[in-house]
Amino acid sequence: MSTTTDGAVAEGGFDDADFRERLRELPPSAKLVAKVLETDSPLSQGELAEQSLLPDRTVRYALNRLEEADLADSRYSFRDARKQVYFLSGTDSR
Repeated sequence: MSTTTDGAVAEGGFDDADFRERLRELPPSAKLVAKVLETDSPLSQGELAEQSLLPDRTVRYALNRLEEADLADSRYSFRDARKQVYFLSGTDSR
């Protein structure tokens, strides 16, 4: 995640309480996608759908909501430049 365990502000620019508050306002699908990204990232949209057991369309919606809230970000994959991979903002995007 983008925060430290003691609630201090980390690289992402917001503390644990702020991260949780922003996440609290999002739909359940976005919370699930964030949890998957917290444990394993970066992941493509297809990988997120596979790991979360959500439909592709729902994952796409969840990612859009996470990006609008500045909780997730994306970049092109180093392995396949045709794909984008997603990660929580302020985390190591490998």
